[in-house]
Amino acid sequence: MVKLKNQIRITHYRSKCIGCNACVEAAPQRWRMSKKDGKSVLLGAQEKKGIYSVIVHSEEYESNLEAAKNCPVNIIKVEKY
Repeated sequence: MVKLKNQIRITHYRSKCIGCNACVEAAPQRWRMSKKDGKSVLLGAQEKKGIYSVIVHSEEYESNLEAAKNCPVNIIKVEKY
């Protein structure tokens, strides 16, 4: 994958999710709640060994940083890529 400027990586440790909906409230364009198991889903993410991650444009940085800060179990990481 080619690295471009103005990108961020969002990482989600889904197995530890408690389904509180804080991420959806902060960044609804990137998060949804699963009707199957009640946990949050990182939209567009690829799964590897139970960890979900997606690389998106930096315009999503603020809302997803808010999602990470609001997560009571600290399972969302947002980093400039």
